Amino acid sequence: QVQLVESGGGLVQAGGSLRLSCVASGRTFSNYVMGWFRQAPGKEREFVAGITRSGVVTDYVDSVKGRFTISRDNAKNSVYLQMNSLKPEDTAVYYCAAKVYGRTLAREENEYDYWGQGTQVTVSS
Repeated sequence: QVQLVESGGGLVQAGGSLRLSCVASGRTFSNYVMGWFRQAPGKEREFVAGITRSGVVTDYVDSVKGRFTISRDNAKNSVYLQMNSLKPEDTAVYYCAAKVYGRTLAREENEYDYWGQGTQVTVSS
């Protein structure tokens, strides 16, 4: 129903920046709460950031507050994650996700309905 296509991952040195993008194929993108998750090898998938349908309210896991910024452009069916001051512990596969039902922000994987394929972010020391 909804396809999410991610881009922007790659290799960056500690202290550097990356901007992840996710483009959705759905016709009702503006009705979706969007989120970013990440998963490092051997670890559970972790919530990183979420954004309401209008983009007015955002939510971040404590470890990225002040460094990462989630934003969206509903006219482009896109959500972004600007990552600054990257640390080696940010290394993970990053996934964008769409929550179709309800307007509230969510941190749990099972509250999201569609997922991108994931993009690798590697931060070297």
